[in-house]
Amino acid sequence: MDVKKRNIGFIGAGNMATALVKGLVESGLYDPKDVVASDISREQLKKISGGFGIRTLQDNNGLLRESSIVLLAVKPQSMGEVLDEIREGVREDHLVISIAAGIPLKMIHDALGENVAVIRAMPNTPALILSGMIALASRPGVSPENMDTAQRIFGAVGKTVVIDEEMMDAVTALSASGPGFVFRIMECFVRAGESVGFDRETSTLLVLQTFLGAARLAIESDTSLPRLREMVTSPGGTTEAGLGVLESKGLEEVIITAVRAARDRGIELGKM
Repeated sequence: MDVKKRNIGFIGAGNMATALVKGLVESGLYDPKDVVASDISREQLKKISGGFGIRTLQDNNGLLRESSIVLLAVKPQSMGEVLDEIREGVREDHLVISIAAGIPLKMIHDALGENVAVIRAMPNTPALILSGMIALASRPGVSPENMDTAQRIFGAVGKTVVIDEEMMDAVTALSASGPGFVFRIMECFVRAGESVGFDRETSTLLVLQTFLGAARLAIESDTSLPRLREMVTSPGGTTEAGLGVLESKGLEEVIITAVRAARDRGIELGKM
């Protein structure tokens, strides 16, 4: 089925829902008239409607009647209440997509029924500027057509990958928490720039553009990351001197340990 023929409704109109609406409308994948959002906050609804011309409701079940794709963009702590509210209104022809962190597919299926197609998505914050990384997972039985629809929806705000749900905590650690790790590393580089004589503004500019350029080069080049590093690292040169310090301090082990800690915390939170 053409994704454009499937009206989409967002339960929750926060930052991530706004990013998705922006991507869907600006990419031309959806007309604003085919998108509806509901939220308990009138201010959020006014903001998303004014920004993109979509329709808004404060009634979640009214949204279900008008949508064939339902995207659950609520906070994890609100998911149980929302599922209780909509369980009677969800139809077997609905495609339900959840972006609530830590909420397993089983919880949603237990509330809505096993026959409802449910996909779990984990976007990261760069989706706010249409440069996100989004992992998708489902249980057996979700049709390739529904997964393709989800990939096209999230493809409007970044890149997608389909994984087994058991890997969602690892995705959360690597991709969802990853921007936080990168921002912290960038902070350290800014401080390093200051330590060798730059003012904060100049150091920040140098660091931001360096990270942006390095990422774009890695994405747009067919060259592997190790080879790109080698191309910058002349024997006996400045890069080699700096990398030597990083390696002697256990850079790789620190990052691996950080990612594993984030993954393990995700597992703990999912059991609460």
